[in-house]
Amino acid sequence: MEIERKFLIEDTSALPFRPEEYPSRRIEQGYLCTEPVVRIRRDNDDYFLTYKSRGLMVREEYNLPLTEEAYTHLKEKIDGRLISKTRYVIPLEGGLSLELDFFHGELAPLILAEIEFPDKETAESYVQPAWLGKDVTFSAEYHNSTLSRK
Repeated sequence: MEIERKFLIEDTSALPFRPEEYPSRRIEQGYLCTEPVVRIRRDNDDYFLTYKSRGLMVREEYNLPLTEEAYTHLKEKIDGRLISKTRYVIPLEGGLSLELDFFHGELAPLILAEIEFPDKETAESYVQPAWLGKDVTFSAEYHNSTLSRK
């Protein structure tokens, strides 16, 4: 189960940290299907096939490992654009982590932040700091599967 909230970062100068001072990963992903969501992803040198159920804040998610060869083969079959982004992982209070995605290519200069929570109650009671920007958790417009089709 994936329980996350998503935020639109419009002003990086408001961030209380410098993203480049934290670990980052280069992510490339495409969608074989968007209803239900079936995604392939390259995360640095790791490859995955992911299924995600419907939903906005709470969704089922299953990740299966792929080989580089399988990923390359499936990449030719994606529907829509291939998404490319750099993800920075920033630790937050309470054992939470912020995943900060800087999109490249046609989606630049989009920046989205995601926080995964251990349960729905924690996600619903989370009080966001002002620097996180607009909460877009309940807007399907900012799902990567939607962004792949725009």
